[in-house]
Amino acid sequence: MKIIETRAAPNPRRVRIFLAEKGITVAFEEVDLMSGILKQPAFGAKNPMQRVPVLMLDDGTAIAETVAICRYFEETQPEPALFGTGAKGRATVEMWNRRIEFGLLQAAAHALRHLNPKMAHLEVPQVPAWGEANKPKAIAMLGILDAQLKSNRFMAGDGYSIADITAMVAVDFLKPARITRPEALVHLERWYGEVSARPSAQA
Repeated sequence: MKIIETRAAPNPRRVRIFLAEKGITVAFEEVDLMSGILKQPAFGAKNPMQRVPVLMLDDGTAIAETVAICRYFEETQPEPALFGTGAKGRATVEMWNRRIEFGLLQAAAHALRHLNPKMAHLEVPQVPAWGEANKPKAIAMLGILDAQLKSNRFMAGDGYSIADITAMVAVDFLKPARITRPEALVHLERWYGEVSARPSAQA
């Protein structure tokens, strides 16, 4: 079993943090996504979406998509539960994780991929106006998260979950995307300080 990744990319980092929280050790194979290797047929046979990470199981099965990989490990080692517990808890984690994926992480990714000239060969066509349009979307989502954290220790309630992993990685990804985090979001700052101090954040 191994995970194919580009260490500097945000989605592989989400998986590494998830595994660190679980205490699971997996071999990693590094590929340089900037080199164009993800567009080659050999990689496309593993993941036709041409993205990392990809979990390669010992029987040859390739599992792509960050949350799908994390769910695999949640099933194989349920504790600590990072997708919530019980019907309500799991649904709440899923809700916030998807909101953060689409509202923050994806917005930051669009800003980076459509505005950074170095990404032009990966994002065809680059649409600078779309990159700029996503910056206020990300800022607006930060405000929603700040409001959620006013009465919750973590993104989906009292327990640390994959939603916190996604959010922390997304907040860190704002810097390369050149999106400035508003200083007034005191609840977000409190949360960010706590989750960033967890040992898994360095995975």
